[in-house]
Amino acid sequence: MDVSHGRTLKVVEYVDALETAGRALAVAATEAGPDAEVPTCPGWRVRNLLRHTSMVHRWATDLVVHARTAYQPDGGETPLDGDELLAHFREGQAGLVAALRAAPESLECWTFLPAPSPLAFWARRQAHETTVHRADAESALAAGPRRVEPSLAVDGIDELLFGFHGRNRSRVRTAGPRTLRVRATDTGDVWTVRLSAAEPPRTERDGGAPGPVDTELAGAADQLYLVLWNRLPVDTVTLTGDAELARVWRETSGVTWS
Repeated sequence: MDVSHGRTLKVVEYVDALETAGRALAVAATEAGPDAEVPTCPGWRVRNLLRHTSMVHRWATDLVVHARTAYQPDGGETPLDGDELLAHFREGQAGLVAALRAAPESLECWTFLPAPSPLAFWARRQAHETTVHRADAESALAAGPRRVEPSLAVDGIDELLFGFHGRNRSRVRTAGPRTLRVRATDTGDVWTVRLSAAEPPRTERDGGAPGPVDTELAGAADQLYLVLWNRLPVDTVTLTGDAELARVWRETSGVTWS
């Protein structure tokens, strides 16, 4: 399977992005406080976000450090709270960064999406995991989520559309054939997503002048990234055509921990 749909970043760039996002997440969580509501994750407070993300970081670290070639369940969420929880999060995030930087390019371990290598997979997945949850932490602040570097945002859209929603388990379906275009106005990247009842979304990269579609979402890459991850409202970007597809995406595209 082709996994080079976009301008794939280097492992070191993913790890740098992971480190930057983790630090920003901790800063936002500290400012908001553990009891603050997280608007982008209904029902969650900042402590829930920190516990979840810390669990994911430690789970990924274990897979990489021990080169586990089969799925391993996570270790569960910590009951810590307050300053101890923040310290636990920072420790886990730093451990993941260190593990990825120390891992050999020849690393063999379990993964769950196509990637050039297991190391590239985990560096990429945790960079986006942490960047999206950084936006969650910042949504608890009055200023809301800060921008995402355009190249990282484009890569994250690739991962979401080709990776997560290229799988049969994607719940994004339409009663009949429909087409959604996603256009990044700042980088020039364009994706065409073909939807149907029988198959998961099928995404193509458009190199030239794309044909007609039912719906188009157009905006800066970082806005599209957070809209497609359901972290910003659809009206953050420009919607042309049938708004029903945007509603279907928002209601069925959520990626859950399981």
